[in-house]
Amino acid sequence: MAGNDLGSLLGGLLGGGKSGSGGGGGDVLGALLGALMGGGGGGGQAAGGASNPLGGLMDMLTKSGLADQAQSWIGTGENKPVSGAQISEAVPDETLQKVAAQAGVTPEEAADRIAQSLPQAVDKLTPDGEIPSGSLEDIIRQQKF
Repeated sequence: MAGNDLGSLLGGLLGGGKSGSGGGGGDVLGALLGALMGGGGGGGQAAGGASNPLGGLMDMLTKSGLADQAQSWIGTGENKPVSGAQISEAVPDETLQKVAAQAGVTPEEAADRIAQSLPQAVDKLTPDGEIPSGSLEDIIRQQKF
């Protein structure tokens, strides 16, 4: 349920809206962030700020060797790409399985969608070059007007 709300908020942020047969990035990201908030798969570490799992996700990516990419999304320069395979390595398998099930796709497709959507989403959620505080829903709503 929180994943669906996050998915629609993220979809709006990314310009995907509700339609989009090929889109779905917001839904997959919403499911991922919802799983991290709910402690699915990375448990306590990833849920460092329970209402804002963005920092935990960035820590997870950094510890998985994706520090350069993650920092490029937060910073104000160009966003470096990340692959679905890199996302699969960074996100705990249990979490990726849960996200895929919620989105109705395979874990590989979920990882690919996350890889496509995450750089843009993080970039939009960190306009000042740092991870904002507050609940994730509030941060997303602040960016949407």
